[in-house]
Amino acid sequence: MPPEVEKSLADATRQSVWAHAFPTDWDFPTLTGEQKTELAVVGSGFTGLWTAILAKTRQPERDVVVVEKDTLGHAASSRNGGFISESLTHGHAHGQAMWPDDMATLVELGRENMRQIRAFISDYGIDAEWSDCGKTAIAVTPVQAEHLKAVYEINTRFGEAAELLDAEQMREDVASPTYLGGVRVRTGSGLFHPVKMLVGMVRVAQDLGVRFYQHSPITALQARRTGLDLVAPQGRLRAHKAVLATSVFSPLVGGIKARVLPLFDHVLATEPLSAGHLDSLRWRESQGLTDLGNQFHYYRKTADNRIVWGGYDANYYFGDDSSPRREVRDASHTLLAKHFFDTFPQLEGVRFEYQWAGVIDSTSRFTPYFSTALGGRVASALGFTGLGTGSSRFGATAALDLLDDASSPLRRLEMVVQKPLPFPPEPFRYPLVQFTRWSLVKEDETGRRNLWLRLLDSLKVGFNS
Repeated sequence: MPPEVEKSLADATRQSVWAHAFPTDWDFPTLTGEQKTELAVVGSGFTGLWTAILAKTRQPERDVVVVEKDTLGHAASSRNGGFISESLTHGHAHGQAMWPDDMATLVELGRENMRQIRAFISDYGIDAEWSDCGKTAIAVTPVQAEHLKAVYEINTRFGEAAELLDAEQMREDVASPTYLGGVRVRTGSGLFHPVKMLVGMVRVAQDLGVRFYQHSPITALQARRTGLDLVAPQGRLRAHKAVLATSVFSPLVGGIKARVLPLFDHVLATEPLSAGHLDSLRWRESQGLTDLGNQFHYYRKTADNRIVWGGYDANYYFGDDSSPRREVRDASHTLLAKHFFDTFPQLEGVRFEYQWAGVIDSTSRFTPYFSTALGGRVASALGFTGLGTGSSRFGATAALDLLDDASSPLRRLEMVVQKPLPFPPEPFRYPLVQFTRWSLVKEDETGRRNLWLRLLDSLKVGFNS
């Protein structure tokens, strides 16, 4: 490890930079004894919270209970980079390849979804540090630079305000010697504070009458003649219907485990930057940044002038291991720190105050997965693959429509109707995931997709870090 990298990480605490915004006085009970509700929501991240809020908004008289296995919002919803996007399809290019007939509808649904999130924040006075600043997609290799025109064209085709930048223009916007060009997209995405958003959503849900139980893992989901039993270690929740918003945890019904893959993403956050360091970066519009590799970095500034820097390594562990011990991987944080100083050598000497990791629920098509079970009394919305901060609201809408609204047009979308191809079981899953990652690294280096990636393309399978 280079000495400057080792020094930069020496005092980093293993905690998300956002975590300090959690209230210290939250006091939610554990599920004990026998409780009853009309709608049970399993999981208290963004998908679960949107489900509860939308369910109460649609039917204020409906009793809704959210059950969380740990503390509220402890997983991906509080550990992401704070990027938010209109896209429901992991970008326009991917959506066009997957669902060309539905793409115009999916784009408009994504935009309306984002409008509703903005309105929600405004209506309830949530201080989520929201910024409609857009993003810049950056080329840092000659292979990536060759793709910039295509990135620009697909964005303008779907009505985004985009600008194609050469290397000089890109470096004038944000100063890095690694930049070879970029596409500045001023619409369709932005930044926010995920924990402030999550805390605001919990308080809104409480005001609407939603009840919460935490430290209550649901270990079994059993059908009854007139409803469901959700079994926890110290109690039981009897419900008419349920929505599973469990990410990679506790699949509870058949079929989910085969279609959702746990990938660990690692993130760093610097100390607050000095005025001199900020000036050296330029970056005057404070937009989100990402490079165009299959293994890509995403990064942004925070309200207190830190840089959050994450991505690149996306680690899968044999047997779908998603245990907390996998969050500690010094090699990934060291690699991220090295890449950070390669990108911004003018920040040499800056220290990282936070290092953390979280597990992403990926699917083979790189977009969310919807399903029903137990005679239509259970709906699931999973597999948001790192773009769930915005699309989780759409996922909650689709899950509720699958439960309650037979006439909903969302139920006819191919994205909702079709299931992603399952991942193979172990012992085949691990080596195939690693071979796919190796193939994607080779594509980054050469610009060519090998036979394996072309086969995945023909099956409409997307797999990226």
